[in-house]
Amino acid sequence: MTPLLPLQAEALDISFKLIPAIIVFLMMASFLVIGYIFKVADADGMWVAGRGIGNIENGMAIGANWMSAASYLGLAGLVALSGFYGLAFIVGWTTGYFVLLIFLAAQMRRFGKYTAPDFVADRFNSPTARALAAFTTLLIAYVYSVGQARGMGLVGQYVFGLDIIPMIVVMMTLTVGYLTLSGMLGATKNMAVQYVILILAFLAGIYVVGFTQGYSTILPQIEYGALINDLSTEFSAPFINSSYYIWIATAFSLIFGTCGLPHVLVRFYTVKSERTARWSTVWGLFFILLLYWGAPAMAAFGVDLFAQVNNLSPDAVYSGEQAMSGAEGDVIVVLAAQFADLPRWFVGLVAAGGMAAAIATTAGLFITASSAVAHDIYSELINPDATQRQQVLIGRATIVAIGALVTVTAFNPPALIGELVAYAFSLAGTVLFPMFFLGLWWENTNRQGALAGMTVGLLLWITSVINSVLPAYVGFLADIAGGSGQAIIPIYAQYVPPIGAALVGTPLVFLVTIAVSLVTPEPPLETKQMVRQCHSPEPMGQQQSAEDFVSSSGGETPADD
Repeated sequence: MTPLLPLQAEALDISFKLIPAIIVFLMMASFLVIGYIFKVADADGMWVAGRGIGNIENGMAIGANWMSAASYLGLAGLVALSGFYGLAFIVGWTTGYFVLLIFLAAQMRRFGKYTAPDFVADRFNSPTARALAAFTTLLIAYVYSVGQARGMGLVGQYVFGLDIIPMIVVMMTLTVGYLTLSGMLGATKNMAVQYVILILAFLAGIYVVGFTQGYSTILPQIEYGALINDLSTEFSAPFINSSYYIWIATAFSLIFGTCGLPHVLVRFYTVKSERTARWSTVWGLFFILLLYWGAPAMAAFGVDLFAQVNNLSPDAVYSGEQAMSGAEGDVIVVLAAQFADLPRWFVGLVAAGGMAAAIATTAGLFITASSAVAHDIYSELINPDATQRQQVLIGRATIVAIGALVTVTAFNPPALIGELVAYAFSLAGTVLFPMFFLGLWWENTNRQGALAGMTVGLLLWITSVINSVLPAYVGFLADIAGGSGQAIIPIYAQYVPPIGAALVGTPLVFLVTIAVSLVTPEPPLETKQMVRQCHSPEPMGQQQSAEDFVSSSGGETPADD
């Protein structure tokens, strides 16, 4: 192999590469074309794709929407850099879909609204609850998207040979451009295409790297285990890089954060029926597992190749002057192919898969954020007489605005790609998941309980971020903490870390919501009947919601019998 200098963010053989550039150009052009073909002009198409998506296509969209830069690049990076701790992300990001499948997918579809804040507002009869849910949705979209923008910039560096900042600007501009044009319908069609690109690129990378380097033959997802003894204990030994508590807290937050992410739950509003919602979840989980099963193998290949190329001992990968940096870990998938001396066009294909993953997830996040502003805040709270054209225009303006904010933040992000995304999961699991679960499964959950629970959850997560993350960016907080890398209250950071705040926050929000609901008046009968309708065996129309069904049936549902 040709020796390479240790990577310091620029280690990605940064130079213009014609064939990879052509691959990325054609990929981006296809996204714009698909977005134009399926462009929308009404709210149904903008937010829920006309509720006409089938289960396999929606499963592919769930997979693409889910497998962000954090999955394609960051997941292998977390395993490469933190070994056993990285498995908490794989456990969390897959187990959450079983909870979704069993408890939320079909019920959410039967409730039948546009957005997650829509559900919260209508279920708890509260504009304030809508505002809190919309604010939480915007926070999630912002934090989550920063990691995607960073991933796009890192991949763009490899392909086009530019510095990371202009690459972030260019890639985010293209992404925002196609989203403002297409809306949810075009984004969903694109997500199916993006899934095919990213999974083929990832599987091609893991199989070719494994085979050409002698690591594996038929099943690299299993055969990589033979490498474990050759790698540092930092890679494989349990709880060397983290405590047992933080491992459990991270996995817990990711499991229930999955069930609270608005851009995931909105996928259930885009399908034809509750049966389609269930099956699209099953397909989505299958499509996700194709990548997640292989991420540890790609990490192991990359770590071993890093040591070989840089002439390092296994332990020197994690300590010393030539140790693997965070930037290197974030692109270990691309680096493994590069270190294996594979053709540039092939490494470019692997890189393009990472870009497709980042764009697909950014699309879902930005559409969700735009619906929170245009539908939940503007048309529901500010201007109830807003036309569909006005809503779509406000939604597109929101996409541009949040795109600009995410772009600037991605220039100097506060954590690794995977960690950034985990912050958003922790927020979703703490604030929104309890509202979705109790709202669908306990009909006596009321407005007062929901408002109290959401407020407690938001305060807990925000104080955790202020305590542990912001001292690195805000001077006076660093002074209070005693240094930019320190927490203001160390014991709070230990037990309520931003990445795992849901372990404390979610049970607390459940308890507060239930307690307040028990000591305040029950919700109206019509609200209870809507909850019952979400569990009714009687089928509903494609465009029908639980509220419509209860109204049209005179307030009676089969579940009342």
